[in-house]
Amino acid sequence: MRAFRRHLVGLFACALLISSAAQAACLGDQSTTKVYTFDVVPQVTAAKIYTTWSPLLQRVGQEAGLCFELRVSPTIPEFEQKLLKGEPEFVFLNPYHAVLAHQKKKYQPLLADSEDLLTGILVVRADSPIKSLNELKGKNVSFPAPNAFAASLLIRAELAKKKIDINPVFVKTHSNVYRSVIGKDALAGGGVNNTLDNEAPEVRQQLRVLFETPAYTPHPVATHPSVPAAVRERFLKAMLKLTQDDDGRKLLDGINLHKPQAVTYAKHYKPLESLQLDKFLVLSGQ
Repeated sequence: MRAFRRHLVGLFACALLISSAAQAACLGDQSTTKVYTFDVVPQVTAAKIYTTWSPLLQRVGQEAGLCFELRVSPTIPEFEQKLLKGEPEFVFLNPYHAVLAHQKKKYQPLLADSEDLLTGILVVRADSPIKSLNELKGKNVSFPAPNAFAASLLIRAELAKKKIDINPVFVKTHSNVYRSVIGKDALAGGGVNNTLDNEAPEVRQQLRVLFETPAYTPHPVATHPSVPAAVRERFLKAMLKLTQDDDGRKLLDGINLHKPQAVTYAKHYKPLESLQLDKFLVLSGQ
């Protein structure tokens, strides 16, 4: 546990340094007079978000003639409050956030990865004797946040369907979920396929996937209705252009958006409305 705390303190200090640098000037074409806010759902540490998104937005902004203020909320609930008030102009968000943002503020999805679909996973320690979901009854199960789509909502809905009552513990990020399971603070934890894949080998080797949900179109970049169609198009073209060279592909890999494609709400995210996940939502400040 002590090592886990040191890990958090180190990452927090790193995040402060990186975020200060990122906020010193907008990312992209600094000659433009308009700066667009760009919020990223904090499913991983702030340090990792600033490290991966800042260089990508710098290049995309220069290519598209746009400039961005990258913003990372301390927690997913704080991110949700800003989103559902309509504050971000550009936003990278989970699929069910995209549903809520469209319903409440008419945000429009713009692009998402076409290569890797998103699945929710429940992990246990690699040496755990747990073999079935039923063995989790009455146990601590960690999740990043109540409204994390695949890592929390889908999994909690599945457990409820099977009448498996658990003690949910919300630990803010996917990284914290995996480490809480390794540290035995929780018997199991909810995450998603791509965040587990991005963990260090020494983390992945200590975990085993107990359960995996069906797959869905992953996190999109969406825009506030105030963002002009021409700006959306310039951003989309600049993102697609990243696939044409090695440096660009590395930037996309860093944010798990390996092969971007244009998406629409009606085709890619409206179907999620039928999952009826509303009863599992926990919204504050609304």
